[in-house]
Amino acid sequence: MKALTNTDFHFNGQKSVYHGKVRDVYNINDEKLVMVATDRISAFDVVLPKGIPFKGQILNQIAAKFLDLTADIVPNWKLATPDPMVTVGRKAEPFPVEMIIRGYLTGSSWRTYKSGARSICGVPIPDGMKEHQKFPKPIITPTTKAAEGHDEDISKEDIIAKGLISAEDYAQIEDITYKLFARGTEVAAKRGLILVDTKYEFGKIDGKIVLIDEIHTPDSSRYFYKEGYEERFAKGEPQRQLSKEFVREWLMANGFQGKEGQQVPEMTDEIVAGISDRYIELYEHITGEKFQKADVSQDIAKRIEDNVKAYLQ
Repeated sequence: MKALTNTDFHFNGQKSVYHGKVRDVYNINDEKLVMVATDRISAFDVVLPKGIPFKGQILNQIAAKFLDLTADIVPNWKLATPDPMVTVGRKAEPFPVEMIIRGYLTGSSWRTYKSGARSICGVPIPDGMKEHQKFPKPIITPTTKAAEGHDEDISKEDIIAKGLISAEDYAQIEDITYKLFARGTEVAAKRGLILVDTKYEFGKIDGKIVLIDEIHTPDSSRYFYKEGYEERFAKGEPQRQLSKEFVREWLMANGFQGKEGQQVPEMTDEIVAGISDRYIELYEHITGEKFQKADVSQDIAKRIEDNVKAYLQ
């Protein structure tokens, strides 16, 4: 099984390239961005040694669908998807903060709560909550966007006080975040899923706020299966999840949490294939469509290069 883990393209008008944990972003004339969703996978802010076949295509296609499904709430950066693994869009001036919104006390928020904290990013959390419990109303727990290393939790008050985002812009993106989460929740419910938590990134184009990057993918979001949620919650059992959490759980079970001196456990072909299957399963659940694997019989990078060059011309 083939996976694309590195790219090194040279497009017409290319000014720079940014290699993120998963995406490689090519700047075309400071006007457009060519965002390639590679098959790299990261957990605990570490890029794992092997790529996951079809993961980039899955992330790219889910994000593209949700950008289209939410364009009535907020304009976004997307212009086209010239290849299954690529989105081309308008270049925005990004805000240096990620808006994380949580409908349930789970994952890192549960770990924080369990350690005794009763406030996350300045948001008070009531006593007596249990793991995977639904919040009375979704909460927003922003993080800074670190160029390197770990993103850090930050409160709304600190974001405004430090001048990272103006109070007026923050009020707008906060409102949009709640609306996007409501739409994602609605779509997930139709597919028998619960959108548990997710993150959004925003920027400005010509002074207007736009949604950028990805949306409602398994890398940026966590989903539970709706069926059986109440029973499992009542018994204190783990929820059936569709998210990257299963990768984190596999790593933790094998003694890895991204801490210094820890070794990434061996990713056998079986483990890699299993992760790929889970991503395909998520795609089919969230979109309600059968996943069509892109042609990987030839060189994936060459296919992408040809498709993007044809689009940019």
